[in-house]
Amino acid sequence: MESYATALLYAIPFFILLLGIEILYGYFAKNQKHKVLDTVSSISSGLTNILKDSLGLGIIIVSYPFLLEHFAITEIKTNWLVWVVAFIFIDFAGYWNHRLSHHINFFWNQHVIHHSSEEFNLACALRQSVSNLLGYFPLFLIPAAILGVPTEVIAILAPIHLFAQFWYHTQHIGKMGWLEYIIVTPSQHRVHHAINPEYIDKNLGQVLCIWDRWFGTFQEELPEVPPQYGVLKPARTWNPLIINFQHIWRLIKDAWHTRNYWDKLRIWFMPTGWRPSDVLEKYPISVIQDVYHFQRYETKASLAFKGYSIFQMLTTLLLLLFMFYNYTEIGFNGLLLFGAFVFMGIYGYTSLMDRNKNAIWIEMCRGILGLVFIYITGDWFGINEFITGGAYFVAFYFAITIFGSLYFTYLEGKSSTSKALI
Repeated sequence: MESYATALLYAIPFFILLLGIEILYGYFAKNQKHKVLDTVSSISSGLTNILKDSLGLGIIIVSYPFLLEHFAITEIKTNWLVWVVAFIFIDFAGYWNHRLSHHINFFWNQHVIHHSSEEFNLACALRQSVSNLLGYFPLFLIPAAILGVPTEVIAILAPIHLFAQFWYHTQHIGKMGWLEYIIVTPSQHRVHHAINPEYIDKNLGQVLCIWDRWFGTFQEELPEVPPQYGVLKPARTWNPLIINFQHIWRLIKDAWHTRNYWDKLRIWFMPTGWRPSDVLEKYPISVIQDVYHFQRYETKASLAFKGYSIFQMLTTLLLLLFMFYNYTEIGFNGLLLFGAFVFMGIYGYTSLMDRNKNAIWIEMCRGILGLVFIYITGDWFGINEFITGGAYFVAFYFAITIFGSLYFTYLEGKSSTSKALI
């Protein structure tokens, strides 16, 4: 976990830099593909994901070293060819894992967050799951284990493979000629994120597009069919933690309500979106029918509130970077407490973005708890050793949180919906 936290110290600023470049390009080209609250929600989702992974939250059903020990029939020396073969194995496994997530009800829950944005930009690439608490991906790497691909090769290539999927989440790059036949491009991935009937569940490849072409899931972006983004059952919230568990909560309720015991069992493994007939009739759920004319999610947002939302997100990012930098010194118990503050913070300010009536109590509570913690310990997880008076800056942030929740709840009104978002 410590090495992962160290890698994030370098990866996060790089991603934010590219995201900033895309926003600036959209501004100067007068072709902006970002909306403030949506982008804040997307980045906040990414923060919850890296926090969950850095804390090691979840259960590993099977690890790659275990598979290597029990399935390897040969041992391969680490050379350039092994790296190439391993990368292909990882990408092949990623394709089938991705395909499973799109086609099975239970597994869709861990992937729906990635598709939940109704925009398509680099920020939505950061919408990653915190609900994938069961680690089963190594099962797809059994072929690599059989051939004896070393663990260290997989461990190094896996994050590189993940980071390589960031750049093509953009609308500013068109088709890329002959590369369209080899790698996943922005054009192909726009198709993947689209909810148009022509595009649903297509282009499931992660780095190489050859798997889609071989297994019949490839679809070219059509000029007469402009992609429309989101999910057919809209999330209707900026809160990434709610989005992460919306789908599985629907499955739980459907399994409870259906009278058919066979349906109670099979609902988890049926195709994505399948519901028991009796529940479908009694508890209908709104699904987008016309992808070109549905009401996209918006909430009331003044210029000041947009600035406040960006401030909350950036401060949370800075606090996380400090946590990764000071990972060992904070210690396990401290990391869990630190993580709880961050999770509570993201839940709080994104709920405020939703104009949720309970957001003020969440924000007031975390602000007060933060101030009490600093008062009792005289520090903020060792930040005073790195920044003179650092705890005072954090205390000031919590004070702003308390004041901001009061101001934006009571002085800017309680209207829950508006078309003011740009």
